Order: sequence, then C-alpha cells, then structure tokens
Amino acid sequence: MTALIFKLVGGIGLFLMGMVLMTDGLKAFAGDSLRRALVRFTGTPWKAFGSGTLVTALVQSSSATTVTVIGFVSAGLLSFPQAVGVVMGASLGTTSTGWVVAGLGLKVSVGFYALPLVGIGAFMRLLARGRWRSFGMALAGFGLIFIGIETLQEAMRGLSGVLNLSALPAGGLVGHLLAMILGIVLTVVMQSSSAAVATTLTALHTGTISFEQAASLVIGAAIGTTVTGALAAIGGSVPAKRTALAHVSFNLATGIIAVGLLPLFLRGIVWAQHHLGLDPGAMSLAAFHTSFIAVGVLIFLPFATRFAGLIERALPDEGPELTRHLDDTLLQTPAVALEATRRALAGTAGQVLDSLHATLGDPRKEPDEAGIEELRRALEQIQQFFARVPGYGDHEPLSQIRVSQMHAIDHLARLHKRLNPPASLRHVFDDPRLLPALKLGREILALGSAGLGGRETPDWRTRLDTMADELAELRRQQRPTILEGTAAGAASPAHTLELLDAIRWLDVVAYHTRRLANYLGDNGSAPAAPPTAHEPNDADEEN
Repeated sequence: MTALIFKLVGGIGLFLMGMVLMTDGLKAFAGDSLRRALVRFTGTPWKAFGSGTLVTALVQSSSATTVTVIGFVSAGLLSFPQAVGVVMGASLGTTSTGWVVAGLGLKVSVGFYALPLVGIGAFMRLLARGRWRSFGMALAGFGLIFIGIETLQEAMRGLSGVLNLSALPAGGLVGHLLAMILGIVLTVVMQSSSAAVATTLTALHTGTISFEQAASLVIGAAIGTTVTGALAAIGGSVPAKRTALAHVSFNLATGIIAVGLLPLFLRGIVWAQHHLGLDPGAMSLAAFHTSFIAVGVLIFLPFATRFAGLIERALPDEGPELTRHLDDTLLQTPAVALEATRRALAGTAGQVLDSLHATLGDPRKEPDEAGIEELRRALEQIQQFFARVPGYGDHEPLSQIRVSQMHAIDHLARLHKRLNPPASLRHVFDDPRLLPALKLGREILALGSAGLGGRETPDWRTRLDTMADELAELRRQQRPTILEGTAAGAASPAHTLELLDAIRWLDVVAYHTRRLANYLGDNGSAPAAPPTAHEPNDADEEN
C-alpha cells in the first residue's frame, strides 16, 4: 500500500512539475510576444475569446492566462468585456490538455521515450544561452508530463485492486455531487485543473472509476480551477476582482449546465462513438470536457458585454479614477506595472493640460484649488508606485521605458506648478500682442490632451512639435519688437516686462507639453527623440 501511495503522489508530482516547467519555459521563450498578442487581438469579445483559447492551449494553463488577464485589466490594458472573452477562451483552451493526455499519454507508453527529452532539456537549460535556455526548460517539462502520466497509470492499476471506487454512487444527484466535490478538492489541492483532469483520465483508462464518475470529476475540476484566479484577486483592484468573479461565475454556471444536461451529453458521446468513430474511454472523456465548456461559451459569449455589465454593477469602481489601475499585484510583472504607470501618467497629464487650457481661456478666473490638490495627490501616488516597480537587470527595452517615464514625471511635476497662472498673464491677458501666442498655446494644450487620451490621429506628435516650434519662433520674433516699441514710448516698461514674462510662460508650458507627448505617446514603447529646436533654460524656468 505504501508503494502504491508513493507512486500515486509521485506521479501527480511529476505531472505538476512538468506542467510548471513547460508553462514557465514557454512563457519565457516567447518573451513578451504572448502578452502582446493577447492584448493586440482582443478588440471584441469574440477576438478576445480566440486569443484566450490560443494562448492557453500554448502555455497549457488556464490559471496562468487568467492571472495574466487579471494583471492586464488591473493595468488598464484590457477592458473588462474583453477580459470576459479571454477568460471564456482560457476555459476552453485548457481542455486541450485532456486531448494530449488521452491521445498520446495513455495510448502509447511514452514514459521511457520521454526520458531523453528531460535530459536534453536539462542540458539546454544549463548550457544554452538566451531564449533557448527557456526552451530547454519547456522541453524537460514536456518529458516530465509523460513520465508522470506513466507513473500515475501504474499507481491507478494498483489502486483499482485495493479500492473499488466504481462501487461509489455513480448516478443520481448525490453521486454526481460527490464526484464533483472530489474534482474540486483535487484541483484546489493540486492548484491545476490539468493535473486533476489527467488523474481522472488515467483512473478511467485503468478502470478505477466509471465514465459517469469521471465526467462529474471533470466538471468539478472546471469549477475548482477558478480558485487560483480568485486568490490572485484578493486584495487587488476592482478590475481584478471583477475578472475573478467573471471566471468563477462562468465556470460555475457552465458546470451546473453540464450537470443538468449530463444525460444529453452522455447520449451525444455514445452517438459519436458509433457514428464518428470516437474511441470510448479517455478520448470520449476529453470530448465531453471540451463539449460542455463549448456549450457554456455558446450561451455566454454572445452576451459577454451584458454579462460584464452585470458584474460591473455588482462591483462598482472605487477610489480615485487617475490611479485606480495602480494595483500592487502588478509589481510582480514589471512590464505590466510600467504600462499601468504610463497610463496613469498620461491620464494625469491630460487633466493637467485641460486645466491649463481652461486657464488660458480666462487667466483672471480663480484657480480650482481642489482640482489642483487632487492632481498633486495623483502625481504623488504615481511616483510612489513607480518607485516600487522592481528592477529588471539588463532588460534594455524596459530600462528605456523606465527612463522615459522618469522624464515624464519630471515634466508633469513642472507643469503642475504652473496650474496657478502668474500675475503677468492676468495683467496682459487682453493685450493684442499676446493673442497669437495665446492662441497657439491653447491649440498645443488641446492637441496634447487629445493625443495622450488616444483621441487623435497618429501624426499628432509631429503636429504638436510643429506648433511648439512656431510658438518658440514667435517668442523670439516678438521680443525685440516689443522692446523697441517700449523704448519708443508705446507702452510702460512694467507692462512690457509682464508681457514678455507671459509669452515666456506660454513657451515653457508648450515645451513641457511637447516633452510629455514624446515620452508618453505611442504607448511609451520607444525612447523619446531629443528636442529639435527649443529648450527653455533655467532662467526661463524661473519666470
């Protein structure tokens, strides 16, 4: 009995370790490609569903996909309706593990032939360089999966002779509920529905349990896999909690539907065995697993937006809007955390530019002190979150993004100090000589706000650079003209100095707006270009 338990626990352990190594290895080998693909191909719930299915089938882990999606939603990379589609796709994609186990792991004794894969993968992990080290880890994990399956088969054959699990209730509500609970417990303990499904397939293949028991176990595994996502959302942001609730709700509802329609599913499997040549046993169970998840997708996906709306009403937004995506759970993934920081910076910059635009409409109007203080707190929270983003060694693209964001924080802080307009601007607001610069300043601020908010055409940064250059040139041309007019007695020296200060202030605001656009525009993925024409000096900044 001891040897049997050792084989059973060891087989499950080998399978789990293989899944972990393969999942981590494939994710590292692909780099950011899978993340970019997941974000890029999620325009609609149907596209999001396809992305979730494909990515989960590749990394062989719905939990990994769901936890990643929770991070993306928390960072604002995905909208919640898109996340719902990805979660449904992850539930369907994870059924691919059952087909691999049933079609290859149980039909052919591949444990012996998988040993070289483990050895080759281990040597690649130790000796190879770059991404191929990660591929070696994935290869070793793939081999361990089949060694674990073979060990499980041996243990299950022995278990069927010691414990007659098939004598447990197989039909009726009680029997189905007991098997479902066992499937949930297995998945929670193993932290992997794939491992629970593989164990169930092996038990069915060796005759340890009946098909109906196996079907209920698989339903329980589908429900139990939501625990990982739910745990990841504890203490997280509202978007993270929404995504976890969507995952739990979808899988639970799909499981209930599968139990209610189980007789119909079983008849369909028998029909497929007779008319489509579907192999009985493990292959039929894999088909059942995919079928009931697919039925849930067909029921829920057309109403993904409404489903998302119900969950959004159940878990309304809370906290300040500008910083609500700065979730501490994102700090585990620096790339996602930096994207959340960039979005928060862009949103805060947009509001600062809008406030400055309103100021230029009437500088004599009293400033909104409450709004200025709210923006100050948002900028402070962003800086605190940014400081907690962990280092990432020699990862050059992330280093460039971090440097760009540090520049953006600097320019945004300087712009924030100018939300309270200077006295010079108030005094000369109606001077006709200021109107051209004032008009250009308003246009620059409006374009910068729209561009950072994603409401402009792709060439918006080029247009903004051109207008900032025009304002800088206008300042240079007007300065001697204004001074000469004052010398001729056209205006008082005091008024002239205030006019020059106002134009200089507009030029500095335009400069910082231009730099913010360069550092935060185009998703902040590329290093910003250096200034092309004008950079205010320290004396300018003090006025």
